[in-house]
Amino acid sequence: MLKIQIFRSFLRTYVCLLLLSLSGQNSFSQITEDTYHKAEYFLSDRIQQEVYHLDVSPNWLDDKKVFWHQSYTKDGKRFFLTDIEKGQTKEAFDHEKLAGLLGEKSGKTIDFKNLPFNRIQLKEDGSLAFEWLNNYWSYKDGNLESTRASSDTRDRSVSISPNGNWKAYVKNFNLFVENLETGEEIQLSYDGKKDYEYASFWGWSDMVLGENGERPEHLSINWSPDSKKIQTQIVDLRLAEKMLLLDNSQDDKFRPQLMGYYRASPGDTTVVMYTPVLFDVESQQETKFSGLSLPHFIGMNLSWDSESENLYGIYLQRGFKSFDLIELNADSKEIRKVYTESSPTHVNNHTIFRRLDNGQFILGTEKSGWNQLCLMDWKTGKLVNRITSGEYVVKNLLSVDEKNSIIYFEASGKEENTNPYYPFVYKVNFDGTGLELLTPENAFHSISYSSGSDYFVDNYSTVNQPTVSVVRELKTGKIVHEISKADISNLLKKGYQSPKPFTATAKDGKTTIYGIYYLPTDFNPKKKYPIIDYTYSGPHIAITPKTFRAGLVGLQQPMAELGFVVVTVDGLGTSDRGKEFNDVSYKNLGDGTTDHVLAIKELAAKNKFMDVEKVGIFGHSAGGYDAGRAMLLHPDFYKVGVASAGDHDHRMEKAWWPEMYMGYPVGDFYHEQSNVTNAANLKGHLLLAHGGIDENVNPSATFKFAEALIRAGKDFDLFIWPSRNHNFGRTDGDYFTKKRWDYFIEHLMGEKPLRHYQIQK
Repeated sequence: MLKIQIFRSFLRTYVCLLLLSLSGQNSFSQITEDTYHKAEYFLSDRIQQEVYHLDVSPNWLDDKKVFWHQSYTKDGKRFFLTDIEKGQTKEAFDHEKLAGLLGEKSGKTIDFKNLPFNRIQLKEDGSLAFEWLNNYWSYKDGNLESTRASSDTRDRSVSISPNGNWKAYVKNFNLFVENLETGEEIQLSYDGKKDYEYASFWGWSDMVLGENGERPEHLSINWSPDSKKIQTQIVDLRLAEKMLLLDNSQDDKFRPQLMGYYRASPGDTTVVMYTPVLFDVESQQETKFSGLSLPHFIGMNLSWDSESENLYGIYLQRGFKSFDLIELNADSKEIRKVYTESSPTHVNNHTIFRRLDNGQFILGTEKSGWNQLCLMDWKTGKLVNRITSGEYVVKNLLSVDEKNSIIYFEASGKEENTNPYYPFVYKVNFDGTGLELLTPENAFHSISYSSGSDYFVDNYSTVNQPTVSVVRELKTGKIVHEISKADISNLLKKGYQSPKPFTATAKDGKTTIYGIYYLPTDFNPKKKYPIIDYTYSGPHIAITPKTFRAGLVGLQQPMAELGFVVVTVDGLGTSDRGKEFNDVSYKNLGDGTTDHVLAIKELAAKNKFMDVEKVGIFGHSAGGYDAGRAMLLHPDFYKVGVASAGDHDHRMEKAWWPEMYMGYPVGDFYHEQSNVTNAANLKGHLLLAHGGIDENVNPSATFKFAEALIRAGKDFDLFIWPSRNHNFGRTDGDYFTKKRWDYFIEHLMGEKPLRHYQIQK
């Protein structure tokens, strides 16, 4: 009997222990494959197919009255043709019939709901042309023919003059021309040599392989309209230093491949320089303009006037504190400063400028603190009259009607009771009278306009208002044809809630800032959700989505589906709200996330389902810097961070961006705001990630940040994707996407992610 009691006691103890063990296992059971499936549904490649007629991106035909576009429908991917004058949008061709013909030609099964090409050409004879299987194809009247191989036959190593009489090219680093009538070859430059090279440029992603590898060849020729002169530049690499990478990922190599490229860092003097040069083809005279030499990361584009007498363009000084509008006379070689503008911080590097035929020009200037249009005299450079004025931002010129002295432009911040980031289309007379709003809907207006057209396409939406795509008359803004409305019925069946807009007060205690937050489709207001901040504090853009497409197709909703509230906010120092607002970030990029902290606290105080004790942050590129910086600047607020492709020390970043917004020359503020310098402040969980061959943001800063964390005795995680450049962890989902998800699941949510799960697309 005693043995039975002992056995029963042992059995009860064993069962209790087993239940406790199972209970412990079940505490991690919240994350299942279904969790990932919910997030995967919102990856960009898939979610864009779930919304029918999401928006319209027109491809205009030559008459500017007809265009085609591609969209997803309940019948799959479809190509549509819109004839504005007929007020008609219809399928551009019989998709099912064409799929059958493609199958016959290839012996493959072709899905008519997903034809294997994304671009088409519509010819004057009514035929349809497209590229497929490395061939060009023509489809007309039910017949499909292969026309020719799709290899690009254009010879980019030569440039033909406007009159067709001359061919310009480079040989042995010097510029030559050939008379196409006589075959005579003329050498125009003689001092060109390796690293001092005529008629070339340095491409953004140009790579030199090995220690003594050759750089990619480029041709840069600017013919005068009369074909008598050539303006080009000398690329001077003699003092330039390379940035280096090691590619360890190539399957056929057992030693790393050395990769080099020229990308100057802030304050560098050893940079690639461009020197403008002018040639007279007939006299063979060469003139160098050494006084206009600039680093390649600034560069200068000059345009010829219609008489071939002068070149003109905007000359930006290094440091971006001033620009000159210059005119260069091709005969006298004299350089005239037409207009000069400067700023104690930085000038706009995308200055609106349009020269007119009447001896005047239109200029966008921030002198008033807001980017506004002025009418200027070309000969004197003096103000004729202000075209626009007020506390709003002119963003873009759509069209200039010189005959009737009317300007059509986009601007944001002018309309009351609207989001100040929403752009609207206006027209105004040259003299500033007759200002008229052409797109009155309270929404973000994404405009597509082809120069010379009487119409434009307007996709208007907000993050929680699906897109309406219409054709408007340029002169009046009148809607002449509705193309489509976004159908989100599939999303609604999934329980999708659009991002929620909100406002908060910035760190100055007075300025209203704008943001949105995302909820999971299975949102329960009685639960507490950890918060994740998606960051990219600019300052050259405002990252918070404003359109329905941007709100849907992004990194935020997939993250929310895992069980988080995801917040994105545009704080002080970002773009599109005037000079004073933007200048808050000048020499102060390291303080961008302070507004995020305040906004999240204010938002959480109003929404009890947000757990302000569990806040994480992630970002990529400049956002990677932000995420790392936030973990160091606000270590008690942000508990978990994922910083990918981060420029963690601006002294190691490409020069133009920090020199414009952090200042030039380099000062102590670079050191003080470096994540490397402040590594010892880390308290929470931090994952650093970088592509091994990232030529945009070199991984060296991430390595240096890691070394500083090691020296400070800080625990952190490091992920290097050996074969990737800057492009990873994007909206379509990849290996790092899950790694980023899992990091927040484990360290912010406190759950156990599934190991070795692969994202399904």
